[in-house]
Amino acid sequence: MPLDMMSDIPDEALLERFAIGDAAAARALTMRLTPQVMAHAFRLLGNHAEAEDVSQEAMLRLWKIAPEWRRGEARITTWLYRVVANLCIDRLRRTEGEPLESVPEPQDERKGPAETLQGAERAQALQVALGHLPARQRQAVVLRDLEGLANPEVAEIMETSVEAVESLLARGRRGLMADLAGRREELGFGDA
Repeated sequence: MPLDMMSDIPDEALLERFAIGDAAAARALTMRLTPQVMAHAFRLLGNHAEAEDVSQEAMLRLWKIAPEWRRGEARITTWLYRVVANLCIDRLRRTEGEPLESVPEPQDERKGPAETLQGAERAQALQVALGHLPARQRQAVVLRDLEGLANPEVAEIMETSVEAVESLLARGRRGLMADLAGRREELGFGDA
């Protein structure tokens, strides 16, 4: 049975099918459960590599108990979450004694004051330049370039054709470039 047809089959039925040798059922169940198991392990451990190891171990344990699984006693996901939690606790206990000097210094992902100010200046300059565009061009540029909508979606919202949206975008982008051209260095774009 193709994998896409197994999406409606419950977890327990897939596990039972695996227990009698159905490799496709195992693949379908693995594809369904591994992302959940991996996310749970990562949230508990905070380390991607460790979470992958725990996820693999949990799935291996599931495959080992498949022939003995008793339907209705527990949900497979409940059992897996419990196994993942126990494996994570074991790993965390092993690393608790790690000396502080061996732990790398956390990286601060936040922007510095200069980057924050420059970002605010860029946003303000863009807002002013958008205000100089005709309303339809501004709407098309905002929906497409700032909101990230596809041209057909923009066309539907603006009640026009895709070709008209493309034309509005081209004219709007040219207008923004012309308006901001003299401020490239001031806004931190230099020769870019």
